[in-house]
Amino acid sequence: MNAQPLRVDPAAVLPRDNGTLGPEAPRIAVVVSLTFPGMTEQTLELMERFTRVAFETLHAAGARAELVDSAAEELLPEAELARYDGVLFLGGGDVDGSLYGHTDPVPNSYGVDLRADEYCLELIRGVLERDQPLLAICRGSQLLNVACGGTLVPDLDPWHLHRGGPGEPMFLDEEVDLLPGSKVAAVLGRDSVTVRSGHHQAVGTVAPELAVAAVARDGVVEGTEHPARTWVVGVQWHPEDSDGDAGHRSLLFEEFVRQSRASGGAEVRDLAEAGRA
Repeated sequence: MNAQPLRVDPAAVLPRDNGTLGPEAPRIAVVVSLTFPGMTEQTLELMERFTRVAFETLHAAGARAELVDSAAEELLPEAELARYDGVLFLGGGDVDGSLYGHTDPVPNSYGVDLRADEYCLELIRGVLERDQPLLAICRGSQLLNVACGGTLVPDLDPWHLHRGGPGEPMFLDEEVDLLPGSKVAAVLGRDSVTVRSGHHQAVGTVAPELAVAAVARDGVVEGTEHPARTWVVGVQWHPEDSDGDAGHRSLLFEEFVRQSRASGGAEVRDLAEAGRA
């Protein structure tokens, strides 16, 4: 008998006190795959911890966060995301190379799920079309670039600044430079920051409609934003790693929630739809 694939338990990551938030709390969709091919006990623990911290931080910032599982048997229709005030994409497995024109084998590949990738790209394009606030982390940042027509580096080499080596913890501290005038530099109020990284893929050719917002000391793109949208930010690092700087995490998530609240979100889109009816 085949063992059931490992899957993050939603009960282990969702806040139990969402009901304490008032009706004015912005509604945030958190998109993440609760399972992917080859998930191990180690990656399960990381996904569970990171996802839980993301939900806890959103709740602390006053947002009502709801889970959208991009690996669910029945996927939430893309149009349903219009009901949210903002959308957060979390990390996970690698992006399928065929989606950005890479056909050769990928060293160190893990967790590839083409169905989830295609679904996430559809969601991101809808979010951009509606100009909803978007925060895209790690895999989410990579998907944002692919959705806009960019490419990825399939396997970083050299990789030493971005992840731990064999027999070492996957995640490490990394120095990242923030570009002057970028949204993330404005949020954090600095021109460089120590972040938590653990990735072997990264943004390659930046999509024409995106702008670089952060770079690693070896020149690898660590952050992008969409200048033609109100607030769309992608970061390659993991602000939701509980081993990272809690202050920086709070600043980034609080600004995302503030932007989601200010957008008018679902109410504005409902009125627009009613006007077209």
